[in-house]
Amino acid sequence: MPLTEFSLIDRFFAGHKRRGDVALGIGDDAAVVDVPPGEQLVVAVDTLVAGVHFPDHTAAADIGHKALAVNLSDMAAMGACPRWATLALTLPRVDADWLGEFARGFFALAERFDVELIGGDTTRGPLCVSVQILGTVPRNRVLQRAGARAGDRIFVSGSLGDAGLALSLLQTQRACGEDERAELLARLHRPDPRVALGERLRGIASAVIDVSDGLLADLGHILQRSGVGATLWVERLPRSAAFQVCVSAQSPDWFELPLAAGDDYELCFTAAPAQADALQNLARELGIAITEIGAIEADTGLRCRLDDGRAFQPTRQGYEHFD
Repeated sequence: MPLTEFSLIDRFFAGHKRRGDVALGIGDDAAVVDVPPGEQLVVAVDTLVAGVHFPDHTAAADIGHKALAVNLSDMAAMGACPRWATLALTLPRVDADWLGEFARGFFALAERFDVELIGGDTTRGPLCVSVQILGTVPRNRVLQRAGARAGDRIFVSGSLGDAGLALSLLQTQRACGEDERAELLARLHRPDPRVALGERLRGIASAVIDVSDGLLADLGHILQRSGVGATLWVERLPRSAAFQVCVSAQSPDWFELPLAAGDDYELCFTAAPAQADALQNLARELGIAITEIGAIEADTGLRCRLDDGRAFQPTRQGYEHFD
């Protein structure tokens, strides 16, 4: 028997995680949820399109994971606790095996972060996945892009450039060891959203953004919203061990990928110098590297420099959605 829209939903997407704060979930025209007293609702949405946001032959489980992960990263950047999600899925055809794998990747991550899928939609067309995520944050404690002040330091979690390097490996014959290749591809296909870090940055960070379009572009949003400028020390950008094996320090990619490639889904944030000890303690507690990479300044604009003080001029500025 062919799958209809409703049998598809019942088979692959209903009956998963059940939260106590969902009054009405999948199966009605809309969902009803209970927002805890003293909390504010935080809402984000991201769309992934085949051939644009992931290569055409990406595994279905990886697409399911990434579709939710990029939204969880938005929650992390707001310091919010993710709770509920909706899913709009456009499919070129109904493939039960593909759907089963997509659901496996999606719900494995949803279980990890205690997120319930509470509704959505399906239709026919070129492969496209839209996820809306809803979370909560204590009233007036949300993190924002605005708030950076002159004298603040700039920090980033984890490492940068891995996803961009992985995409380069898929598109070219670039040499890289098998273990390093696998590690880099995992960073592209299965980003690890920094939700715990985001929640702990409340009261520490002055401004936060997740690095989705590239460090230069995303840090630029903080500067624009905060009305400040910055100096970025490009030799201090954190690079993973796999990146360092596969990219020569003399290659232009040594700087360009961490600065502009995007898809890293790390958190870039600013904080006062007095928070340095708190951040190092937090890094140890969460097992996440936190690296100081620059400073906020009163003069607007973003200046990149080498450690010897010489100016560095990037050739790319980050991902542009309509370029």
